[in-house]
Amino acid sequence: MRPASTPRLPVTARVFAQRFSSTPRGARLARHLAVHRLDAWGIPYGSAISDTAALLVAELAANAVTHGRVPGRDIEVLLRLDAYTLRIDVSDTRGERRPTGPDGTVTAPPEAEHGRGLVLVDALADRWGVFDRVPVGKTVRAELDLVPRGERSLAGDDFARG
Repeated sequence: MRPASTPRLPVTARVFAQRFSSTPRGARLARHLAVHRLDAWGIPYGSAISDTAALLVAELAANAVTHGRVPGRDIEVLLRLDAYTLRIDVSDTRGERRPTGPDGTVTAPPEAEHGRGLVLVDALADRWGVFDRVPVGKTVRAELDLVPRGERSLAGDDFARG
């Protein structure tokens, strides 16, 4: 007699990757296409996950356009959705202009007009980090948990695997 198996969620991953011009218009288009893709994957417009993802894509894409712009080079947005996590990667070609990461997030002074973006990312994402992009540049990744960690199967957490 075999022991009863624990039910597991499917581990099929959906992936969307698109390059956008390194302009404010490209950043807006990235946000619009991200929520459109999520809706097609079953995460409806206006849901908490969709709204949070829209804010994260908007902020990361705006940062890539503002701080990572190289004339003639695009930014890239990658969404990866599996049964547990929505991963948002935004890449640019300015590897030398890296944010400090979650441990070094600094709050801007109240009178500052800029400098709150990564504080917002830190507040909204379950995890985020900065990774080298091969062959050149950096990727800023934010993840949203769809299933509480205690309810996950043995499929594992692949945040650190890049």
